[in-house]
Amino acid sequence: MTLKNQKIAVLKGGPGSEREVSLKSAESVVEALKTLGAEVVEVDVTSTDFVIPVDVLVIVNMIHGTFGEDGQLQTLLDNKGLTYTGAGAETSRLSFDKALSKAKFVAANVRTPSSQLLKLNGISSLKFDFPVVVKPLREGSSIGVHIVHNEADLILAFEDAKRFGSETLVEEFICGKELTVGILGELALPVIHIEPASGFYDINNKYPWMSGAGKTNYHCPADIDEITTKRVQDVALAAMKAVGVEVYGRVDIILRSDGEPFVLEINTIPGMTVSSLLPKAARAAGIEFPQLIERIIELSIIARGVGSSR
Repeated sequence: MTLKNQKIAVLKGGPGSEREVSLKSAESVVEALKTLGAEVVEVDVTSTDFVIPVDVLVIVNMIHGTFGEDGQLQTLLDNKGLTYTGAGAETSRLSFDKALSKAKFVAANVRTPSSQLLKLNGISSLKFDFPVVVKPLREGSSIGVHIVHNEADLILAFEDAKRFGSETLVEEFICGKELTVGILGELALPVIHIEPASGFYDINNKYPWMSGAGKTNYHCPADIDEITTKRVQDVALAAMKAVGVEVYGRVDIILRSDGEPFVLEINTIPGMTVSSLLPKAARAAGIEFPQLIERIIELSIIARGVGSSR
């Protein structure tokens, strides 16, 4: 399909903690759509009370994290009969909740780190030895994630976790290479090895342009053998299918030293900034950024089963 002269709305910002990243992603997407000749309307979303322009072909959702990626926005758009990019309301909800998505992985025999869900107003004992990973149930960009090595740091991590709700997820720590796999339809893109200069892949290392700190080296394609590459890509596809995620996404994986991949989570609206990983992987596969956006729109229109928004 051609997007030339088509009216496309780009949703950006959002009320959540990833607003800054969303604005950057939207900026890149808007530029790409304009190079394709589309008529672009930008919509800065700060609450649930936003207006979609009439007669748009499709709504490109670039709101990361809370509200944009957790099914709330998708439900609103579904109720209005509007066509939008990416995963639907239910699969967005499942993917964004780390406990719910992990249950889907386990049911589908997709290997994932063992975990337990803990209530923060009455901590029970851990099932795992240190180190462990403490993470919010429903946040993205590694916000609120802690790798904990002792009891004192665990208490601090639990205190921080209270910012995000009354429960938190604790996972066994898997030591290995941090990998990510972009998925476009049925296509698994080249594997990326994420190598932070120090620490782990937290928000500072993900977005140094935002914090002024942190640095990460990206190896695309990852320096792993063909058999392991295929195993990692297959596991990523299996994770997407286990949750039922439509159109596209990015699957984060830890590759243990023995070559066993463990799925951490699915990102249904992965970043589209200059440093983002899905565009890097697509480029390594010969898909330039404007064509990536075009393909996401094509697949989304097919997934929604309609040809235009109303």
